[in-house]
Amino acid sequence: MKFVDEVSIRVKAGDGGNGCMSFRREKFIENGGPNGGDGGDGGSIYMLADENLNTLVDYRYTRHFDAQRGSNGGSTDCTGKKGEDLILRVPVGTTVIDASTQEVIGDLVKPGQKLMVVQGGWHGLGNTRFKSSTNRAPRQTTPGKPGEQRDLKLEMKVLADVGLLGLPNAGKSTFIRAVSAAKPKVADYPFTTLVPNLGVVSVDRWKSFVIADIPGLIEGASEGAGLGIRFLKHLARTRLLLHLVDLAPLDESSSADAAEVIVNELVRFSPALADRDRWLVLNKTDMLMDDERDERVKEIVERLQWDGPVYVISAISKQGTEQLSRDIMRYLEDRADRLANDPAYAEELAELDQRIEDEARAQLQALDDARALRRTGVKSVHDFGDDDDWDDEDDEDGPEIIYVRD
Repeated sequence: MKFVDEVSIRVKAGDGGNGCMSFRREKFIENGGPNGGDGGDGGSIYMLADENLNTLVDYRYTRHFDAQRGSNGGSTDCTGKKGEDLILRVPVGTTVIDASTQEVIGDLVKPGQKLMVVQGGWHGLGNTRFKSSTNRAPRQTTPGKPGEQRDLKLEMKVLADVGLLGLPNAGKSTFIRAVSAAKPKVADYPFTTLVPNLGVVSVDRWKSFVIADIPGLIEGASEGAGLGIRFLKHLARTRLLLHLVDLAPLDESSSADAAEVIVNELVRFSPALADRDRWLVLNKTDMLMDDERDERVKEIVERLQWDGPVYVISAISKQGTEQLSRDIMRYLEDRADRLANDPAYAEELAELDQRIEDEARAQLQALDDARALRRTGVKSVHDFGDDDDWDDEDDEDGPEIIYVRD
């Protein structure tokens, strides 16, 4: 199934039914009086978080959704039938945004969570409502109110405890295969991972956490280059970031330079996300002699001026991965305990989470605006680099390119 994490849709709630003008007509009953009923309310539209969904592909090609209109009122004081509500199922982790105002309507972060996005129109009143002591035969009714209409933007962010950062071929997919049952594609060419992958890491029988692998970042990713910029937002809700660095690149490039590129791109994309707790994980240690390994580890730590946790592992041979997984589990448990018992810490993290959301949305919106200008032939005031580096999510109508290794 195609992975789609952003869509734009239009939703229209049902209009309210009109009130009825009617008078009682029966044999032997003169001047029966008004008996026109009210109309029915229009149907509303709700978003429902469904844990069985993991993509917004259902809304990629069907973009207009209308709830049912309320029925008109009838004679003999019959009230019109209410329009049926329309429920749109979305993956857990979906943010609903008003496309016109950029206002966040709500976040669906729990299975079964329900959010009304447009409300049905109010019913019209029948002429019975206007009967009074001075007006015994009213001919006045009111029409139903129109239902709300909105253009919405749906953004899905995967819900994971831990997120993986790194250049292409840093070994992120190999790592997630080593510590979980997930089986993302692994190959010896860059950008093997094209969509986020989730894996559940079981540490003990009753202890586990979720880890997310996103496509690798490259230099210039914060300005739209490569694939990773689309998916950096998926790290916004993680509790911990693992920065994977390849200690033995095939092209013999500097591991310290590669590590610095990732840190710089992360800061440019969202300074708040760069403030998230982050551990340094140096991978592919099995390909180096001990002296060379220690030298490269020292160079990376000094270049980044790193004072946080450092882990030296080999994902393919699972060397060091079990200890890393246990330390992550312990960190997550300690973090949860502190959140429950320290209100100041909880408030600090809530503010950080909000900053990350705001900065990520602003960055992605700026890139979308620049892309729209480029499509119309208007040059942006900013230099966003070469056209070929842009990750255009709407390019699926073009030719599909498949790379085949001999």
